[in-house]
Amino acid sequence: MSVRVLIADDQQLIRDGFRMILATATDIDIVGEASNGAEAVSLTRELRPDVVLMDIRMPGLDGIEATRRILAHNHEPKTNVLILTTFDLDEYVYDALRAGASGFLLKDVPARQLVAAIRTVGEGDALLSPSITRRLIEEFSASRAPVAPAPELDELTPRELEVLRLIAAGKTNGEIATELIIGETTVKTHVTRILMKLGARDRVQAVVLAYETGLVTPGPPRTTGPSG
Repeated sequence: MSVRVLIADDQQLIRDGFRMILATATDIDIVGEASNGAEAVSLTRELRPDVVLMDIRMPGLDGIEATRRILAHNHEPKTNVLILTTFDLDEYVYDALRAGASGFLLKDVPARQLVAAIRTVGEGDALLSPSITRRLIEEFSASRAPVAPAPELDELTPRELEVLRLIAAGKTNGEIATELIIGETTVKTHVTRILMKLGARDRVQAVVLAYETGLVTPGPPRTTGPSG
């Protein structure tokens, strides 16, 4: 089945560029384009795309509020939002992740990586790669005082807390399995239970909660660029 995509960006040139790139992928179907946040919300409700490529800085209703409105009334089939921006350390991106976006990419991302990201988010997974997403969350959660510990954390077992800390470190399921010396299927089971207990829609939301509650302490800023 193809991934149905809505492109939301106020620049026609950017939308045309994304359309050209995505046209090369036979499993991606562009169902519409929006030039501002209000259009993105309206078209999402009308077209029910699997993924919205959402710019942040748009006139009128910005991408953050558009993301919040889309996901606040998200019915089956669910729409996931993939944030795109020209700024690699944009405070607004953190707010968009808190609003429920499933990932973050720079607009100059290589075409192959963009297509792969859309497939990942379209399948309902969060995009915690490239590593800049983690750096972004660390940067801006570090500037905010931790909130009171979430009662949901008390529901997690010691092993689940361990897995959550590794998720927050940007580890993939395979890397977590290797580090904990357990099977990858077992890791997936832990992740599913963690999301259920925390009431988180995906891994990104779980990571945000981990930082905001102080379960994970942000480390020093990283200097490495995006990874695949």
